[in-house]
Amino acid sequence: MSERIPADAGATVEERPRGDLGRRVSARRARLGLSRRETADRAGVALSYLSHLEEHPDAAPDRGTLRSLAAALETTVSELAGGTAELPPGREQAARAPEFTELDAGECQARLGTHGVGRIAVAADDGPLVVPVNYDVIDGAIVFRTAAGATPSLADGHRVAFEADRIDDAFSSGWSVLVRGQARIVTDPEQIRRLDAEAFSAPWAGGRRDLWVRVEPRTVTGRRIAV
Repeated sequence: MSERIPADAGATVEERPRGDLGRRVSARRARLGLSRRETADRAGVALSYLSHLEEHPDAAPDRGTLRSLAAALETTVSELAGGTAELPPGREQAARAPEFTELDAGECQARLGTHGVGRIAVAADDGPLVVPVNYDVIDGAIVFRTAAGATPSLADGHRVAFEADRIDDAFSSGWSVLVRGQARIVTDPEQIRRLDAEAFSAPWAGGRRDLWVRVEPRTVTGRRIAV
């Protein structure tokens, strides 16, 4: 390894990732359902080193270590290092023998999960618009916060489309789930208090966004491309 590791870096209690690289490694292994120990074993690095890497923003692994981690996490060095952060997903070549399948209702719900970032498609005076929103799934409905007059608030009272997806450039694969249904601004004070309490996090866009919109699904469909 190219750096000295603190003696206490192998603590069994995982600390919150601090640096950009640490957050990417942690997020990727969480997506794959891997513990730190499993990831360290896959990559052939010490558990204490991986802990140090995730928890110290000044960690600077050499290229060989990055390649080992990328292989263990089924991604690329560029993805881990943040080199593709400003690029749209899906720039890799298609796989030679992709498998396209429809997702059943249970798989769609599992992939929507309880929160994340999706896109809401709404109608505007000058044509349809699609914008990203931080969403939660509560009681089977898609809910998100926005501001009065912001584009997502235009969904109120209309049938809309909402999509969540995941793209894996390293394997030229991914999935998407499409929800279509009626959108309404939540006005009941008790429901608003409940949504405020159960929401996973504040919208990434920041600012005051205290208007809740609820999309009641009428149809939910999904598809997956695997290799």
